[in-house]
Amino acid sequence: MNAQKRVRDRLIDLRRDFHQHPEPAWCEYYTMDRIVNEVTNIGVDELYIGREALAPSEQMSVPSEDVHEQWLEHARELGADSDLLAEMSGGYTGAVATLKEGNGPTIALRVDIDGLYINESTERDHLPAAEGFRSENEQTMHACGHDAHMTIGLGVLEALKESEFEGTFKLFFQPAEERGSGGKPMAASGHLEDVDYLLALHVGLGHPTGEIVAGMVKPLANIKFTAKFSGENAHAGVAPESGNNAIQALGTAIQNSYAIPRHGEGATRVNIGRVEGGTASNIISDNVRIEAEARGETTELMEYTFKRLKQVLRESATMHDCDVDFEVTGHSPRADSNEDLSAVVYEASKGVDGVTDPIMQADFGGSEDATCLMNVVEDNGGKAAYSIIGTDHPAGHHNSRFDIDEGSLRIGVETMCDAIVQVSREKP
Repeated sequence: MNAQKRVRDRLIDLRRDFHQHPEPAWCEYYTMDRIVNEVTNIGVDELYIGREALAPSEQMSVPSEDVHEQWLEHARELGADSDLLAEMSGGYTGAVATLKEGNGPTIALRVDIDGLYINESTERDHLPAAEGFRSENEQTMHACGHDAHMTIGLGVLEALKESEFEGTFKLFFQPAEERGSGGKPMAASGHLEDVDYLLALHVGLGHPTGEIVAGMVKPLANIKFTAKFSGENAHAGVAPESGNNAIQALGTAIQNSYAIPRHGEGATRVNIGRVEGGTASNIISDNVRIEAEARGETTELMEYTFKRLKQVLRESATMHDCDVDFEVTGHSPRADSNEDLSAVVYEASKGVDGVTDPIMQADFGGSEDATCLMNVVEDNGGKAAYSIIGTDHPAGHHNSRFDIDEGSLRIGVETMCDAIVQVSREKP
């Protein structure tokens, strides 16, 4: 077996293991055990895990103790290291691995590690089901490519050790991207303070295998939150007038939320995506909980939309003699890829076998909390870019049939490794 095939097969095996064992935000326990083993085998100078890799005070949307215990037990059953699990218990996942290779700039790569609450397809033409690496965790799936992101990140780390790279390389394994709640605590960890250049990546997003987008621009800033409406119970038949109906307040809020005025300076978005509450048809409900979000073409437009949305929810609650409380659960500001850094990725991709159509920059359209890290680096005088590694995917992201072209793993590793080496030499 030649060296190229050996590397390719290793990347595929690693990605398939990650794919088979997805875990949701702040519960990535087995995933972290696998990452720590791989990083240790590769060999790094420093490895920070959990509380040492992020700022616990900035964590949002952390699941309950019961949920953590469920996923901890699952990781134990898979043979994860007990000391490592104890260190991460309570949702302290994530890691920063540092490689020091002489004098040169400090360059970082951020990859995300969490899965989604989706039940993966069992259809026979779905490759993970056909070849035996479908998710073993029902209702949880890597349906957005984070399994590929981790694999590419580890491949880059290993390749850089064998390259002519000179400088310091930091690899950020970020939890809880899907909730938009992992970027902020990792950005506040202190590990970005000396970073001169930051790269982040995503696979697919409608870009086929062989296409590289060196730098995305125009992501939508996003804020996620929960709102709890509180009213007063009453018998719906005997004394409906004595109740304060939280469901009525919610109904008013939903209708009026989508009537918030658009803004002349750019796009805005509102969505109430989940509702839960009520007990029975004959009881005036006293509690309803929603999960919602506001987005904007800029951070300021997102904040405008969120302010108006909170106003609508408060006034709707007041109209029905109810109260409403808010909790922010995720935050992704606007950040655009630096053109100079994107240009290095663009040029590096041209020399990678299999890259047929590199693109300098493209609009992103969605939201990503890697922007939290990008803003910290740029505020400190550094440069950041978010790249897309094209991959053929038979179904869209966040779909039960999502999968990738595993040939894009090698392309991603070579593109990012070559770009990092070039950045260390050229210091754009």
